[in-house]
Amino acid sequence: AALREGYEHFDPRAYLRNNYLPPRADFSSEEFVVPWKLRCLAETFASGEIRGRTLIDVGSGPTIYQLLSACDHFEEIVATDYLAVNREELGRWARGEPGAFDWSPFIQHVCKIEGRGEPWQDKERRLRQRLRRILPIDVHRPEPLGAPLRPPADALLSAFCLEAVSPDRAAFVRALAHVGNLLRPGGHALLLGALGESFYLAGAARLPVVPLREPDVREALAAAGFALRELRSYAMPPALRTGVDDVDGVFFAHAQK
Repeated sequence: AALREGYEHFDPRAYLRNNYLPPRADFSSEEFVVPWKLRCLAETFASGEIRGRTLIDVGSGPTIYQLLSACDHFEEIVATDYLAVNREELGRWARGEPGAFDWSPFIQHVCKIEGRGEPWQDKERRLRQRLRRILPIDVHRPEPLGAPLRPPADALLSAFCLEAVSPDRAAFVRALAHVGNLLRPGGHALLLGALGESFYLAGAARLPVVPLREPDVREALAAAGFALRELRSYAMPPALRTGVDDVDGVFFAHAQK
């Protein structure tokens, strides 16, 4: 209940300013956090192993960067978020409305690291075409979408959601198991998340986060019925510790149900 109340004050535009504009969204070096996240996703999807009909993005927030490499490998992408303001923000971008957040530097960077010489506008168009549904979700329910996904998703992606909406580590594990219910057996799960973070700011909202370490991520995935395939971590440099959170680093996990 306290978490829900806090999220009533969540400001998507403030969150985007804090995390997806410079200094954090600096593409001049692979040493910065946003290029690191995009490279983790690009390299993992480049294997060609993670593909299928449907990918579900759990807790998309107001962001689409996490879907840029995924959109080449799935017929349909389903974005989800608990907050109507985030779903509205995503819808504005998907419809190409004036005033939507400008993700073009992210799209250009992903096209560059994927190295296929593709015009970035083609990737933008493809993601908009394949982002067919933006649904409400509650990861604390055994059926997060209110009903089973039919057919179950071939892959699951979640970036900076579960640790930020769980009051403690046990709730984080339960939420991970709940979203696993959306995935077919053998399906892949890709997670990006915060390490050592206890809060973050989004406008007037100061939101608690479950502080995680790498062993916590490993144990949570195993407890929720996933086999870990890969775990990478990134240490947040002093220059990117801007006061909008107290994050120590970021993890990237690839697991399989």
